[in-house]
Amino acid sequence: MSAANEQNDNAAKEGSAPRGTSPSLTPTLPLSSKVTGRAVTNAVSPEPHRGWPSRGYLPHWDHPGMIQSLNFRLADSLPPAVLEKWQNELALTSQPESQRATELRRRVEEYLDAGHGECWLRRPELAQLVEGALLHFDPERYRLLAWCVMPNHVHALIETKAGFPLADVLHSWKSYTSSQANKRLGRRGDFWQREYLDRYVRNAEHYQAVVAYIEENPVKAGLAKVKTEWPGSSARFRSALGAPASLPAG
Repeated sequence: MSAANEQNDNAAKEGSAPRGTSPSLTPTLPLSSKVTGRAVTNAVSPEPHRGWPSRGYLPHWDHPGMIQSLNFRLADSLPPAVLEKWQNELALTSQPESQRATELRRRVEEYLDAGHGECWLRRPELAQLVEGALLHFDPERYRLLAWCVMPNHVHALIETKAGFPLADVLHSWKSYTSSQANKRLGRRGDFWQREYLDRYVRNAEHYQAVVAYIEENPVKAGLAKVKTEWPGSSARFRSALGAPASLPAG
C-alpha cells in the first residue's frame, strides 16, 4: 500500500462528512470535442499512479488529471459465476478488446439495475454514509463531478489528482464505508466486491453522456420519476446550484 493510500485510509476513518460547502460538479478545464480532441493515454504516469495496469481486458488508465467514470458494487449484487460466464462468452467472440469491455460493462450495469442481492444501500442511513465518503475528499484528492448511490451499486465520476491513484481512492471509499456499514448492520464479511468498473472520459460529448447516464440511473431503473427526486445523487446538487451537466468544448 502506498503512503498516499495509508493517509487516505487514516483520514477517512476520522469521518465521512464533506469538508467543502458544495461538491465540485465541474472539471478543472473544459474538455475538447470529439472532433478536435484526443485523449492522450500513452504518456508516462508519474508515481504513484499506475498507468495501464492489467485487470483482464477491462480498459484502465490511472493518470492524474483524467476524468474517470467508476462503478463499484455490493458483495452480493453480482455472483462471480455470472461475471465469469460473461467474460468467457465474450472471450470467444471476434470483437476488439474495447468492444468486449463495453459489452461486459453494459451487461453488468443492466444486471445491477435489476436490483439483485440484499440492496443494503436502499437504507437511507447507509446511502448517506456512502455519499458522505464520496464528498469527503472533494476537492482535496479528486474533483467529484457526478455520483449516484443506487440500492446495490454506486456510480461516481471524478477528475483524478496527482499523488492519489485511482485504486487508492476506491480503496479509501470502500474500506471506510464497509467497516461502518457492517457495524450498523450487525454483520461481518465483505460488504463490497473487490472489482470495480472504470472508464476514462474521452471528450466533451462523452462527458455529457456519462453525467446524464449517472444522474438518470434511478429513473431508468424505475426508482424515481425525475432524477432530482433521488436523494443519493449529484442531480439534486446540480439543480440547486445551477451547475451545468455539459461543458462548452475547449
